[in-house]
Amino acid sequence: MKKSILFLSAATLMVAASCQKFQKGEGGLEYKIVKDAGAEKAVAGDLLSVDMVIKSDRNDSLLNSTYDLGLPQIVNIAPDSLPGIYPGDYNSMFKFLGEGDSAVFRLNLDTMAAKTSQPKPEIGDKYVTFTIKVRKHFKKGQLTDSALYAEVDNYFKGELEGLKNAEEGKITSYISSNKLEPQKTESGLQYIISDEGKGEKPAVGDTVVVNYTGKLTNGTIFDTNNEELAKKHNLANPMRTYEPIRFSIGNDPVIAGWTEGLQLLNKGGKATFIIPSSLGYGDRPAGNKIPPYAPLIFDVELVDIVKPQAPADTVPSLPQPATPQQ
Repeated sequence: MKKSILFLSAATLMVAASCQKFQKGEGGLEYKIVKDAGAEKAVAGDLLSVDMVIKSDRNDSLLNSTYDLGLPQIVNIAPDSLPGIYPGDYNSMFKFLGEGDSAVFRLNLDTMAAKTSQPKPEIGDKYVTFTIKVRKHFKKGQLTDSALYAEVDNYFKGELEGLKNAEEGKITSYISSNKLEPQKTESGLQYIISDEGKGEKPAVGDTVVVNYTGKLTNGTIFDTNNEELAKKHNLANPMRTYEPIRFSIGNDPVIAGWTEGLQLLNKGGKATFIIPSSLGYGDRPAGNKIPPYAPLIFDVELVDIVKPQAPADTVPSLPQPATPQQ
């Protein structure tokens, strides 16, 4: 629910911004202040906790979004004297903002290339658009760096605690909204077997061959070995071979939910695993799609089970003749 509200907030900012024209700033920067909360604006040395969506003007494609992880990004406002800093750059955007403010900025890529003497970034045609909402303003003032970052650290601990407390609700909501009736193991793994398959179940030491699609409880797909599905969700990797994955149970490093869950299936079986973060990635994010304390949903098919090969028979050594005494 919290993430849905955040996405709604981002969409609201975009709609509100579309109703007004961009103002011109220095260095080709364009901006729209959607909300001015009247708070003190950020200056060099300060930090901002922000929700941010970054989009390219090339096919209006999404480059990055903090909403994917459900955590804000901390932005350090750099001094103007640093190399590569110029009026109208990325750093300049945040000096328009204070706590509670929201705005949309368009960063001019041609100006960036000219001012930094670097090749033009291949992320857009002319502009990259940043939709930003400030959650919290950390003011440097007379604070030491250690004191300032202690404030940020405590803040993030609170954010992580919020994600942790929300996990059980996400699982319950997913099961309810999809009208599922899963079985549950002692570890907390929940599973629904849609095809029993045939034959034996895998054991520790066996190599399993698996088709899979992984997603979050909000439906976001973060990984799959299905190439068509990967392309549909902008996950395709030209360097990857899209085929069933193989790993040895108990030997190759996979999340605990997979190690346990796949041993519940017969060869050819299909199932959905609902994996709590304690059996997944825990309190750390995985990549840029899986937040901390994220329950994971995996649709899996156990294609094959390969038993470990028995060690080759060894030929006993023949006794060697004694070395004659000199």
